[in-house]
Amino acid sequence: MPVSRRTQSVFAVTLAAAVLGVAQASPASAVPIGKVRQGKATYYNDAGTGACGKPLDASNQMLVAVSPKWWKAANPNNDPLCKVKVRLTFRGKTITVPVRDKCMECGPKHIDLSQPAFAKLANPAKGVIHNVKWKFVR
Repeated sequence: MPVSRRTQSVFAVTLAAAVLGVAQASPASAVPIGKVRQGKATYYNDAGTGACGKPLDASNQMLVAVSPKWWKAANPNNDPLCKVKVRLTFRGKTITVPVRDKCMECGPKHIDLSQPAFAKLANPAKGVIHNVKWKFVR
């Protein structure tokens, strides 16, 4: 039975991704929604194009960058993370911010907030806060 060109193309892309060790786009359900993590939060205030392919300014927008561990798509602009948010709680304060960027130096429990988001939880002069509880939400 002949195989369609589309099936051949999908197979070729899947095979190439497997050989190269590149993650393919996965469904939004691949994002571990609702699982609470505890770790540290830092902040940044850079401007430019975020990992979701849109302009951002972390000095005045509410957003979060997360570890490369959570990104699954070969092209981060198409990653399911770009459609979710992170809800953080620290010392009785809670904020919810959209994922817009990748934090290359962050481990899986470390998140990097924009400066205004960090300021909602703690004084930016601290630089880092520990024992932050956070989870991915829709």
